[in-house]
Parts: sequence; structure tokens; C-alpha cells
Amino acid sequence: MAYDYEYFKKAIYEMTKIDLNAYKEKQMKRRIDTLIDKHEIKGYDNYVALLKKDREKFEEFVSYLTINVSEFYRNPDQWALMDKEIIPELISKFGKNLKIWSAACSTGDEPYSLVMALSRHIPLNQIKIFATDIDKQILEKAKLGLYNAKSIENVPKDLKEKYFEEVGGSYRIKDEIKQRVEFKQHNLLKDPFPRDMHMIVCRNVLIYFTEEAKEQIFRQFCDALKSKGILFIGSTEQIINYKEIGFQRKNSFYYDKP
Repeated sequence: MAYDYEYFKKAIYEMTKIDLNAYKEKQMKRRIDTLIDKHEIKGYDNYVALLKKDREKFEEFVSYLTINVSEFYRNPDQWALMDKEIIPELISKFGKNLKIWSAACSTGDEPYSLVMALSRHIPLNQIKIFATDIDKQILEKAKLGLYNAKSIENVPKDLKEKYFEEVGGSYRIKDEIKQRVEFKQHNLLKDPFPRDMHMIVCRNVLIYFTEEAKEQIFRQFCDALKSKGILFIGSTEQIINYKEIGFQRKNSFYYDKP
């Protein structure tokens, strides 16, 4: 079975350029085995054959593989700090034309949260967020901008009333926010990183990666930031060797590059 999984990892890399070696094997293998069982398929080789001929199953696999759990203003206290300290600090250092990257943005909750947070400090037409994810289907969902009540429950009341409209029990984010985000497919483990960013937001994603892959990505984030730029990570993460990588720690979730 171990040999089968080695074959499977190579086949998936050839098909998707997703390197499963960079993910914690036990956790990822359990997810994949669950999906294989769901389709009552025997063995990784038969599953690969199915993925090659069935586009729908292939898209389902990529969506299932890439963990998409997101919500607006997740950890509201950190977004309060963003509003009171981080955004004013970035504006004082770099002006209002900020270059911000929302990496592994999932269904768009985070980049849209960033636009709304920035809108309290910068005119909407001056805001531009670059948002990326490995999963093409999820990016399509992000562009659609339709969310359930739970996803938006942490959005401040004034922003919720201003930028969402209710549609049959769901909530659609208004076009004036959507227009401020540019979505693009991007693989954190393979593709080049954008350069000279003033802030990078990547939250609750790297917990699924090996320690080696995490360090590689944090180093690349550091390289991608301008001097005095800021990295905002998730509540489930920490950068243990942040000094060695080149960061200073502002608090538990914000790091800056000297």
C-alpha cells in the first residue's frame, strides 16, 4: 500500500503540480482514502485512472484535497488590531497605494474582509488586493461572492449593512467590493511569488504542511515583502524561527520585515 501511495503522489504531481510530499502524510492520506472509499474504488492506481478520464471527479478531488475553511473577519480581535494599528502604520510608511497579497484565499472571505477593513482608511477606488489559491473551483466561488449567514457573522455591523445584500437566505457581497480584488490561481509550493508587497495575509493554511514546506514558504513570504512590510498569519500558526527567517514579531499573528 505504501508503494501504491508513492505512485499516487507522483501521478497527482504530473496531473496537478500539487506536491503531496509537502503535506503531512497521515492527515492527507486519510482525506484521500475517504474520498476513494466514497466512490467504492479499489486502489490508488484505479483512482488515478478515474481522475484522468472523468473531469468532474478530477475537479472534486482538487477541491477536496485543498482544505477550504474560511470566514469573514476570522478572529475579530486581530481584525480590530488591523483597523486600529496595522493599516494606519502601513499608510504612514507606504502611502495609500498599498500592495497587498491574500495568499491561499479560499472562497474570498479574507481578501473581501481586507477590502472592507481598508475602506475605513482609503477610498475604495484606491484599494487593490491580489488574491490567490491553488483551487480553480474555489476561485470561481470566490468571484461569485455568495455566502451563508455564519460566514459573515463576524463582519462589523456597519460594513455588513453597507456591503452585503440578502438573497434568499444567503448574502451577496456587493460589486464595489468584488471589483477591488484580482483573483488568480497560484501554487505556494511551486509558483513564483509576487514581489515588493506591503502586506501578505496567509492564515490557517500552512498547518497542513510539513515543517520543511512551512519554512520554505515563510522564507519566500519574507523575500516577497518590502522592507517594513507585514505578514499576517492565522491563530493556529506560529513562526518558531522567525528571527532566523528575517522577521520581527509584532504580536502573536503579525510579523514585520525590518
